[in-house]
Amino acid sequence: MVNVSIARRYARALLDVSSEVGRIDAVAEQLTAFADILAKNPELADVLHNPAYSRAQRSQVVEGVMKLVPGLEPVLANTLRLLVDRNRLVYAHDIARLFRDMADARAGRVRGNVTSAAALPADTLAQLRQTLQQLTQRDVILETRVDPSLLGGVSAQVGSVLYDGSLRTQLDQMRRELK
Repeated sequence: MVNVSIARRYARALLDVSSEVGRIDAVAEQLTAFADILAKNPELADVLHNPAYSRAQRSQVVEGVMKLVPGLEPVLANTLRLLVDRNRLVYAHDIARLFRDMADARAGRVRGNVTSAAALPADTLAQLRQTLQQLTQRDVILETRVDPSLLGGVSAQVGSVLYDGSLRTQLDQMRRELK
């Protein structure tokens, strides 16, 4: 099990430092991009997490990966170097997730997922986003997914609240009531 308190500590420190320079959103995007690079390349992750490789070798690999992220913020580059020095790079994905969540909370944003049976038109998605903003009293950032098993309707999860207006759920509810 990953120790979340370690990741939270680094995420909070990075948030404080990046807020001082006013680059929270840029750091969040770049940190997520870096964590995605590690997640998509198991060989790279093995090199960075395997104790058989020296700290200098891991540091060179991280420097190479940092060159892949365009315009890398100096605050983030220093943090990544610190993570390599302290053998904490294994927490990069958790740090990125927690950093994004803390940055969203500080900015008054909340993330949500919208699942529909078919792709939603842009105007419908905008109207749904506006409605969710009114319900939550926060800025809502939506990610969309298509799930044909819903049959129809929309299911939206914002934070820990699920708004389920899918046809599949309504049919399941009718089935339970008829039994």
